[in-house]
Amino acid sequence: MIVTRLDADRLREHTGDLAALLVDTVAGGASVGFLASLDLAAARTWWTDRTDAVAAGDLAVWVARDGEYVVGTIGLAFADKPNSRHRAEVVKLMVHRRARGRGLGRTLLTTAETAAADAGITLLHLDTETGSPAERLYGAAGWTRAGVIPDYATTPHGEPRPTTLYYKRLGVPAPTS
Repeated sequence: MIVTRLDADRLREHTGDLAALLVDTVAGGASVGFLASLDLAAARTWWTDRTDAVAAGDLAVWVARDGEYVVGTIGLAFADKPNSRHRAEVVKLMVHRRARGRGLGRTLLTTAETAAADAGITLLHLDTETGSPAERLYGAAGWTRAGVIPDYATTPHGEPRPTTLYYKRLGVPAPTS
């Protein structure tokens, strides 16, 4: 696997591949903000709409390629307020169903964490569907569970589900309790 950070031009080039990944992720039941009716055209539009944020430096996006296929992605959304420039949100960690179980999610998460630390970010946060396989990943990677919000988002099929909030302090040892 090769993981590469995309600039705005490269993001535009990969919108088709990223759209296919997003559609596969949603079809696989992941709650990443979209409903099961998501089609390639809508997914492509969603990714295309991210290019301005990437160009402005408000969003960083990485892709993982297995040969010619994009099989994973992760993003970092940087805070835009002066009092929160020390933190960023991990967004849209997705691994294609055919690439799961090989450590790619962990590789992408480590890539984003390292890039965040290199950029001076000291706090990362994210949310994920409570009870999802992603929770095991975040726990194993040293993320701290902050709490659960009931009925936060729906599954791709419209069922309300809770979300679990996580955070990770970079450059600071994780609590041992």
